[in-house]
Amino acid sequence: MTLVQLKHLIELANSGSFSQSALKLHLTQPALSRSIKALEDELGQALFDRIGRKNELTPFGQHIVRRARVLVDEANELRMTSLQLQKGEIGQFRVGMGSGPGAMLVTPLLMLMAKEHPQAHIDISRGSTALLVQALRDRQLDALILDIRSLQPATDLKVQALQEMKGTFMCRKQHPLAKKRSVPFEMLLDYPIASTPLSDEVARILMERFGPRAHPDNMVNLRCEEISSLLDVVRHSDAIVLAIRESAPDLVELPVTPALNAQARFGLVTIEGRSEAPFLPKVRALMDRVMRDRA
Repeated sequence: MTLVQLKHLIELANSGSFSQSALKLHLTQPALSRSIKALEDELGQALFDRIGRKNELTPFGQHIVRRARVLVDEANELRMTSLQLQKGEIGQFRVGMGSGPGAMLVTPLLMLMAKEHPQAHIDISRGSTALLVQALRDRQLDALILDIRSLQPATDLKVQALQEMKGTFMCRKQHPLAKKRSVPFEMLLDYPIASTPLSDEVARILMERFGPRAHPDNMVNLRCEEISSLLDVVRHSDAIVLAIRESAPDLVELPVTPALNAQARFGLVTIEGRSEAPFLPKVRALMDRVMRDRA
């Protein structure tokens, strides 16, 4: 078998259509059919069940495609490394960030790359956990940095927990509640509450502490994936934000009763079995320096 055949297999697995795959691969349909047939003959089993116009992977085919993706990824990484050595480039890093890490890590990471790796290429993507995970699985991203409690368990994802950080309710210094020594939770509900989308675990903690009115669907008035926008609103209004304390040191932490006592659990997520991106060790070190609660 060849890498070309494996690429043909992966493309057909993605589309389920010989005609569409042949068009994308710049092949004739008979040529693609011969390539897949030769691969099936060599492996000794059918890779696809041909049902009408749809071609679906057999259980055997599903296993082979998973292995083929690893092999093609490794071949692509080898080819990329060779090109980078020839051109004097250091490499490329594509990372997706959730709202909390994005608020604290984007600027330090860009600064690190600009100062220490000026010839490298970095792409930072933002979005919901579901969209970022799909981009990781599609090989559009090398790694994710997010609150791992929002992640659905999956065997193809490698999750490394790195940091835990305090979550709290915050407001601007001029807010009517900013000077109070104790703020009953019910008092918060007199003001707009802002938050990024919260995980089921956080929703459970909120309801355990404060009751049904604390469920995010009931409590949150202003919901947005971009924490920076929510923080700007809070800085210029009487809105209150539920976020990581260190994401906005200029805001006032409200002494809500009972105490929230909630932690975000941030981590790195990669594809299980896939070679690690060269920049990940430096990203881990940066997270350790930047993503810490102040003493």
